[in-house]
Parts: sequence; C-alpha cells; structure tokens
Amino acid sequence: MTTQIAVRLPDELVAGLDALVPLTQQTRSSLVRAAIESYVSRLLNERDAAIYERQPLTDAELALSDDASSWEVTPQW
Repeated sequence: MTTQIAVRLPDELVAGLDALVPLTQQTRSSLVRAAIESYVSRLLNERDAAIYERQPLTDAELALSDDASSWEVTPQW
C-alpha cells in the first residue's frame, strides 16, 4: 500500500532533483522516495548507535567477535 502526500520544496531543490532524473533514468517521485528512505535509514542508524553507546556490548558479547570460529557460519555476502 502507498500513501500520496504533498510537500512544498524550494525551486532550487526541485531544479537539482530534475537535473538528476535523466541521469538516473528514474522518475522524480522515485528519487524523492529514495532520498527519504535513505534519510530515515540514517536517522534510525543514528538512533541505534546512540542506544549502543548507552548500553555497550558486554565482555562476553565482545569475546564472540574475537573467536574466528564463531564466524564460520556467517554467509558470504
């Protein structure tokens, strides 16, 4: 499901966006959606980083990363 929203953007921002459309072969809408997704992801990552700063990994959790055999089941990306 999608929801349509309306936003007002400065002319300069729209001009920059429109300059990217032919280069990326995407629509204006898809570029705006990708930019919002990227920004929201960044904010969520920053939130998660702040949580880890407040509650760091324990020595036991950190020890897991030091044991190379614990990574053997990690899939190849």
